[in-house]
Amino acid sequence: MENVLNFTRGRVPLLISMPHPGTCLTPAVEAGLVPEAMNLADTDWHIPELYDFAGALGASVLEARYSRYVIDLNRPADDTPLYATATTGLYPNTLFDGRPLFRDGLAPSAQERARYLAEIWTPYHQTLQAELQRLKAEFGYALLWDAHSIRSQVPRLFDGRLPDLNLGTNSGASCNPELAARLQAVCAQQKDYSHVFNGRFKGGYITRQYGDPQAGIHAVQLELAQCTYMDETEPFGFRPDLAQPTRQVLRQLLQAALDWKGH
Repeated sequence: MENVLNFTRGRVPLLISMPHPGTCLTPAVEAGLVPEAMNLADTDWHIPELYDFAGALGASVLEARYSRYVIDLNRPADDTPLYATATTGLYPNTLFDGRPLFRDGLAPSAQERARYLAEIWTPYHQTLQAELQRLKAEFGYALLWDAHSIRSQVPRLFDGRLPDLNLGTNSGASCNPELAARLQAVCAQQKDYSHVFNGRFKGGYITRQYGDPQAGIHAVQLELAQCTYMDETEPFGFRPDLAQPTRQVLRQLLQAALDWKGH
C-alpha cells in the first residue's frame, strides 16, 4: 500500500500526530462493511483542516490516510486492551455504538490484517518515533500532541455529553507537571469551552507509549468534542463559524506548550 500517511517536518520541537482522520479503505474492508458503516461515522473528521495553523506555528504534522476501520493506529500492535470500559481494538469489529462493523463472515482475514499492521500501522509509528528522536536531538526535548475528535454524545463509550476539551496525560505520567499546569491554565482562562484533564480520555496508545518525561518526550492527547467545529450528523460538514474560535484555543494551547521550552 502506498501513501499511507502525510508527513510535514517543522522547525519547532512539536509534533502533531493525527491517527484517525483517514478515510481510505482497503478493498477487503470496503467489501465487508455493513451499510451503516459506509459513511465512516467514527472518523476524526476534518482534523487536518482544523489544525491548518500548524505550519505557521512551525510544528511537524503526521496524518494517517487510512480509516480506523482498517486498523487503529492508537492501539498497541498486540491489541492489549487500553480501557476497562467499552472500547474498540486494533482491528475494530464494532462501531462506536456497539453495532457490528462487518457483515457476517466478511471481516478481513488474519493474513489481510497482518498486512495492515506491516504496511499502515508500522510506517506511522516508525515515522512518529523517528521525528520525536530528531526533535529531541535538535532541541533537547520533544512535544507530542495527539489530535483527536469524537461525537459529543456516544452513550456506549461515556455518559451524557462529553466536555469540549478532553486533555489526557496518562494520569500525569506522559508529560511534565509544569507543562500540564500551563495547559490547564489556558483552559481555565477561556470561558467558551468546557474542559477536563484525564477524564474519560486519559490518552491512548500513542500518548502512553511515547510520553516519557524522564527522557525529555512530553505527550498530551486532546480529544475534542466534534460539535465545537463541525456538524455531528451526516454528511459531517466542517463549520468554519464554529471552527475559528476553537482554532484560537487550540493555538493558545500549543503555543503555551512551546513557550514552556522544555523546563
